[in-house]
Amino acid sequence: MEYTKGYKFRLYPNKTQKNLLNKILGCCRFVYNRFLTVRKESWENEKKSVSYTQTSSMLTQLKKEMAWLNDADSIALQQSLRNLDTAYQNFFKNDRGYPRYKSKKNHRQTYRTMNIRIEGKRIRLPKVGSVKFEQSRNFHGKILNATITRTATEKYFVSLCVEEDIADNLKLNADKQIGIDVGLKEFYTDNFGNTVSNPRILKSLTLRLRREQRRLSKKKIGSHNRDKQRIKVARVHEKISNARLDFLHKESTRLCRENQTIAVESLQVKNLMKNHKLAKAISDVSWGEFFRQLSYKAILYGCDVIKIPTFYPSSQTCSCCGFKNPMTKNLSVRNWRCPKCGTFHDRDLNAAKNILYKALEIK
Repeated sequence: MEYTKGYKFRLYPNKTQKNLLNKILGCCRFVYNRFLTVRKESWENEKKSVSYTQTSSMLTQLKKEMAWLNDADSIALQQSLRNLDTAYQNFFKNDRGYPRYKSKKNHRQTYRTMNIRIEGKRIRLPKVGSVKFEQSRNFHGKILNATITRTATEKYFVSLCVEEDIADNLKLNADKQIGIDVGLKEFYTDNFGNTVSNPRILKSLTLRLRREQRRLSKKKIGSHNRDKQRIKVARVHEKISNARLDFLHKESTRLCRENQTIAVESLQVKNLMKNHKLAKAISDVSWGEFFRQLSYKAILYGCDVIKIPTFYPSSQTCSCCGFKNPMTKNLSVRNWRCPKCGTFHDRDLNAAKNILYKALEIK
């Protein structure tokens, strides 16, 4: 079974290579913003849309006028135009927002390229040369493309898109089935009564983040000290993001390795974020990212992730007799007794059981 998988590794470029990478990133950002303006003005002034093919021809002429663009990776510049075209397609077809200009150069920047070769402990990038990198995992497959990233903390990474056969990695887990009810106090509760605590990554680092942001606000705009403080703030954000992703990857991988069927809720996280009292906590717990990881890892490990309907009343229904108790709509009700059969329920455990039952019906 052919599957496209991503591998991310840390790059360690020297000073010359850093300058080359920064130059390519700057050229890609310039090309993207330039042709976003071209497409925008063409529609506003003449009511004509400009296609990717037209912008590609314009780029060829632009490189003759601005010779410094030839120092950048030509494939990366073309990919910037493809990204712009994709942004327009998403705007018209998928109801996404209108394409926006690329941000300042001290924010996270990326570019995509091809023709990548791994040579021992180094990776060869077009226009940059052989760059030292840390290959933390081995893989066997064809490298389709690579995305180079410079973070706000001035670290460099390469993400390889690899096409490989995953048939040998599929492992069946003896039909073990599990239902999961996610929450804010407990990250999730399963139908066996096991719970995983919510690490609350953002909450644990909030004081440190506030302190660094206060110091940043006091620095003079454009000064060298402000730039150094900006990196300190970015490092705190990076630590929060890394800790959260580490937790989510470990939990999602463990679930996919140990279970053949995983039943979860189909939550509309964007709608839940409209509750201003819970929005911060919901964004910190990252349910959407957790479900996304479960979905793609299920393919890699050969298990099934079944999502039940969004409005299924899993918390209100008795898992023993099926009686629906409207009193449990109140989130403060953590335990309740079924008026019909008299069974005493823990709210989250009961919901996890109902989620599994419903998923097996759908399956």
